[in-house]
Amino acid sequence: MQAQEGVAAVERALSILDAFTERDEKLTLAELSKRTGLYKSTLLRLGKSLEKHGYLLRSDEGVFRLGSKLLYLGSLYQRNFRTLDFVPQVLRQIVEDLHEGASFYVRDADKRVCLHRVEAFRAVRDSIHEGDRLPLSVGAAGHVILAFDNARGARYEQIRQDRFAASFGERDPETAAVACPVFALQQRFIGALSVSGPKYRIEALGLDRILPVLFKQARELTRVMGGDPAQLPNLTAKPRKLKRTA
Repeated sequence: MQAQEGVAAVERALSILDAFTERDEKLTLAELSKRTGLYKSTLLRLGKSLEKHGYLLRSDEGVFRLGSKLLYLGSLYQRNFRTLDFVPQVLRQIVEDLHEGASFYVRDADKRVCLHRVEAFRAVRDSIHEGDRLPLSVGAAGHVILAFDNARGARYEQIRQDRFAASFGERDPETAAVACPVFALQQRFIGALSVSGPKYRIEALGLDRILPVLFKQARELTRVMGGDPAQLPNLTAKPRKLKRTA
């Protein structure tokens, strides 16, 4: 019972920190109570503990601000975070589920760079390697990068709405790919997660098979990188039919 109460207290304390958004410099006790659903007496008690450890500050006027300990933890996270620790395992899961190659692309000037790649264990496959620099103007990952870097045009508006792009025979007439965005802190777009392979096999899999897997792993990678997974569809929870894009 005590352990459950302890966990509940931690969750309530974390809900206080989660109540702050990037638009909030400070919050009153009443605002915190409204956002967290906690009684003011509970907020004051937990607030004292958070203030004691540097996670929260309370001014003489009674308003609350985030404490400097969070900045310290954020700097530790930034220094120790490496995509190599997280992205390949996501790619491996995509390959295991779909039996096609998976890649993670980032933008470099007017090109997209394959930062991480996991190959499918198949004799016939598309040829992509880590470090490859490919055009942004062709291929699903390139279209996603352009769309979420705010490129203009109906095509990119549609990609931003659907949260994915598909390409069939664009970069190479015999290959196809489907890609979706990955986000980090403050919903900053950081790269494109892609599955690709021979065109006939990608077409045979179809978007209804590919997208739930791709979105699931993009949501997980977004979560790990500090973004909001809700920015991407959860098709495993509510399947829906999506149109193939050019």
